[in-house]
Amino acid sequence: MDDATKGSRPVEILLVEDNPGDERLTREALKEGKVYSNMHWVKDGVEAMQFLRREGKFTGAVHPDIILLDLNLPKKDGREVLEEIKQDPQLKCIPVVVLTTSKAEEDVLKTYGLHANCYVTKPVDLDKFIHVVKSIDAFWLSVVTLPSGQR
Repeated sequence: MDDATKGSRPVEILLVEDNPGDERLTREALKEGKVYSNMHWVKDGVEAMQFLRREGKFTGAVHPDIILLDLNLPKKDGREVLEEIKQDPQLKCIPVVVLTTSKAEEDVLKTYGLHANCYVTKPVDLDKFIHVVKSIDAFWLSVVTLPSGQR
């Protein structure tokens, strides 16, 4: 940690992703970023909502500053998770970045209709994937002013 991050709190990131390989790559790309952050990982939509509502094994969970959300999830689809987040007064101000393999126009339209903050298609190429995550880091964690989390 450099002098700029000493004493400041990290940006809390919730990654909702069922693929362990994508979780690992995302974590590595964020580590290489310039922003002091903590990444929390849940593997499906049910766990995502439990984390966000601090239920079950997530009673001590932090309020994330930003959510990286895959669409194609087991148990509860990412679209359903997005809809629940944006309908909940306690959660709706958390920026949600949809990070998915789907390039389908219907998915893009539906997620923006559900108030996603942006839609990013995951490249299959390893280097391009890392570049995309670093770009998210650079924009959402360095340029954008995020709402203060309710703790």
